[in-house]
Amino acid sequence: KTIYGANVVVFEGIMAFTSKELLKLMDLKVFVDTDSDVRLARRLRRDISERGRELEGVLKQYNTFVKPSFEHYIEPTMTYADIIVPRGGDNDVAINLIVLHVHTQLLARGFKLRNQLASAEHRFQPLPNTLCILEKTPQVHGIHTFIRNVETSRDEFIFYSKRLMRLLFEFALSMLPFREMTVETPQGIDYTGKKISNIKIAGVSILRAGETMEQALREVCKDVSIGKILIQTNLDTGEPELHYLRLPKNIKEYHIFLHDATVATGAAAMMAIRVLLDHDVPESSITLCSLLMAESGVHSVAYAFPKVKIVTTAVDKEVNEKFHILPGIGNFGDRFFGTDLTEN
Repeated sequence: KTIYGANVVVFEGIMAFTSKELLKLMDLKVFVDTDSDVRLARRLRRDISERGRELEGVLKQYNTFVKPSFEHYIEPTMTYADIIVPRGGDNDVAINLIVLHVHTQLLARGFKLRNQLASAEHRFQPLPNTLCILEKTPQVHGIHTFIRNVETSRDEFIFYSKRLMRLLFEFALSMLPFREMTVETPQGIDYTGKKISNIKIAGVSILRAGETMEQALREVCKDVSIGKILIQTNLDTGEPELHYLRLPKNIKEYHIFLHDATVATGAAAMMAIRVLLDHDVPESSITLCSLLMAESGVHSVAYAFPKVKIVTTAVDKEVNEKFHILPGIGNFGDRFFGTDLTEN
């Protein structure tokens, strides 16, 4: 199973040290050693009391197969261990030592993904060619004025946000390949127009703010399949973590509109794109759609995934220390759903 956003991965197994490839990936190798008499006592208790076996049969199997196999295959791998822990889970001193070492190494590496992505290294760099910004017509400018205004009521915020979402998806659809098609009008005259090429479209929302955009996508794409990815920020580390995933079947056959209301650092969007790629969706078949993006997020996504098309209605310059876009629109999810209004 693929793991996303994990700070520490623990790999356990009695044969864990037998693979040289796996050993190269391990930062810390721990061998949990238990006295042979204790191992035998545990086996006797389990097999006799829980499995109803006879003492003679258990001892015969242990001496014939279990003990020789351990001495031949498992015990020699002890030499690869960085730490040997006697008495296993009862050894509090060794466990505390391991925890302290892991914590120290995490602090020493000191890599904070969102801080790195929000850094000012992108400043004065031209925006990537994969970015497409909706034309700033008076209508679009007017809608932005409403949704950016802190005094805008929740009802108005929802109304104007939905208008902008629909314009965004119409704009994103216009970038798909079209082919000529001739139809007959009610007056019996041929009309040569355009039709989207044979492409199946699916939407994937990054919860929770991205879910607000699903209805707008359904309004412009009839019978579109919708998937969901829940990525939330770890309050202790400040890093994104994957919590929930539901994608349409055979998703690799679709062109994906991945949508989130705002993209600040791009950390959540990058994790979501990575999830899609791991489900065999071609990078060129992903379009990231967002109402508002920060320059740092645009550059981060474009650098990591140069074939992903990025579509938005506006790009703001900065991200503050809380990873909010400036001037921005505040916390979109809170304003849309009416939660935590006092904080924001």
